[in-house]
Amino acid sequence: MEFKINLGQTSPYPLLIEVDRAEGIFIYDKKGNAYADLISGIAVSSLGHGHSTIKKAIHEQVERHLHVMVYGEFIQDAQMDFARQLTSMLPANLQAVYPVNSGTEANEAAMKLVKRVTGRSEIVAFKGSYHGSTHGSMSISYNELKKTKYRPLVPGIRFITLNYVQELEQITNATAGVILETIQGDAGVRIPDPSYLHALRARCTEVGALLVFDEIQCGLGRAGSNFAFEQFNVIPDVLTLGKSLGGGLPIGALVSSSEYMSAFKENPVLGHITTFGGHPVVCASAAAFLKVLTSEIDYSTLPKIASIFHDILIAHPEVKEIRNIGLMFAIDMASAERVERVVKRCLDKQMLTFWFLSHPYSFRLAPPLTITEEQALHFAQEIYQAIEDTKA
Repeated sequence: MEFKINLGQTSPYPLLIEVDRAEGIFIYDKKGNAYADLISGIAVSSLGHGHSTIKKAIHEQVERHLHVMVYGEFIQDAQMDFARQLTSMLPANLQAVYPVNSGTEANEAAMKLVKRVTGRSEIVAFKGSYHGSTHGSMSISYNELKKTKYRPLVPGIRFITLNYVQELEQITNATAGVILETIQGDAGVRIPDPSYLHALRARCTEVGALLVFDEIQCGLGRAGSNFAFEQFNVIPDVLTLGKSLGGGLPIGALVSSSEYMSAFKENPVLGHITTFGGHPVVCASAAAFLKVLTSEIDYSTLPKIASIFHDILIAHPEVKEIRNIGLMFAIDMASAERVERVVKRCLDKQMLTFWFLSHPYSFRLAPPLTITEEQALHFAQEIYQAIEDTKA
């Protein structure tokens, strides 16, 4: 099969849907079958597929110019519009944006920034974390199964346990930064206790470590607010974004204060560089995404959508637990094999659900924020039936 020969593979078991087009919450294959995208391309297509405002912005920028210079040298309208849109949504200490190409690149840049600003080398991360697949991001991710064949990784990483206040003492005067997914995604949607996040913030301030929130998956509406940290009233020193930010195009962003970000400018000059970061077409798409997110998405409607999925699925006796915040769900079952049967049956029924890398006995849902109550009701009932169909 040409796909398996000429393209690098990620697993022995690709889904192999031959995509023709995508629109709204549906992906259409070349036979005309419509698949309900209930995972938003893994939290990327949060406004559904093919939003007209985003497509218009992309087309207009393509007509003006594509790449003109490596990032940081020329003033480009698309980059400026993107930065204005993003910083208008953020607190005063998060007003400098460094655009990169992906979420994992944003986390790589964050690792460099906390070391550069503090002059320290240790980074504290969390058990259950997932921050990306490049060497640095893998080093601060927890799943040893994914890491062991690639060692040695970046040294000086310490892991602590989410919601265990007593372990905060491991954050010390030697710690450059602490990085946490505000909502742990790959661990199966693990939500921190508000009191714990406040204690974490206080400990970082006390010892002079920078607090980094990774909102690559949980940010930008996924958790039911512009940023997940807003729900806890805790503000990080550094924020990383990606996935949905590009409106379907690849982008990541490192966000911090202008003071901290200036550390990349000198001693050494070009302390962080990127050729394609801030690509004008992608920035135009990201700016349009942010405009739509803040003007068209009514977060007050999301709890009703979430409750439809939750209440229907938790009623099945084989569903052990559901964890969710906003439209970000982990549905626990008895085993990884049980989850696999459900995901495959959903695919047979032309619904896209998926599993977690580090939490194999859960399947995930992350439908577009644009899904309607009627669609949620229909597909929740269909997923329930898929669970029923695959009972032993």
